[in-house]
Amino acid sequence: MPIPLVDMHCHLDLYPDPQAQVRAIQCSGAYVLSVTTTPRAWEKTSALAQGNARIKTALGLHPQLASERAGELAIFDRLLTQTRYVGEVGLDGSTEGKESWCEQIRVFDHVLDSCVRAGGKILTLHSRSAAEAVLDALERHPGFGVAVLHWFSGTAKELARAIEMDCWFSVGSGMLKSKKGQELARLMPPDRVLTETDGPFAQLGGKALEPAQCQGAIEELSKYWGVDVQATREKVVHSFRTLISL
Repeated sequence: MPIPLVDMHCHLDLYPDPQAQVRAIQCSGAYVLSVTTTPRAWEKTSALAQGNARIKTALGLHPQLASERAGELAIFDRLLTQTRYVGEVGLDGSTEGKESWCEQIRVFDHVLDSCVRAGGKILTLHSRSAAEAVLDALERHPGFGVAVLHWFSGTAKELARAIEMDCWFSVGSGMLKSKKGQELARLMPPDRVLTETDGPFAQLGGKALEPAQCQGAIEELSKYWGVDVQATREKVVHSFRTLISL
């Protein structure tokens, strides 16, 4: 039986035909974490995965939507008991995110505090141009759960801090196209690395990555880890199972 692929960060609801993607996932047997960008999107997106135990839906409030969707935090809190997974959440320090920075921090602190009160969750985190601030926020909220830094693009020093804080990482073809992404991936502890697509935003050859289209990332990781592709797939699945058992 083929070893399944793992997609730890995919925007399933944002594909043109999500139902078709669900059917493809069912056929492949892949594990997919379907992230949401607003609390209001969670129930409808979660319904897509009904009947497929290998698709999980994360409850999110994307930092780039923090200002306009902060009023949905009450919905976030109401739904939080229904899922083990939170995402996409975090902070965005890029040029377009600077205007909403203070609101982003308020929203992210609320999300983390809610996770603490809920007993801890598995979080998939956005940290573009904001790795230090994201790590600071995690430290302010001990007991939030487990952090998986998606498409990490911070400095080597920030990566070392994240590793020291027991963070996990999800990497995909989009991240591994750049020299910096490759260098960071080589420094990540292999037993805390998972694969992702970030589809449909991330592309390969000008086309949006499909859910669980992670074989390219697997092949790159196999080079860094010095093992064959089959062993790399096995290792990622083992790490995923370890994560969900925490």
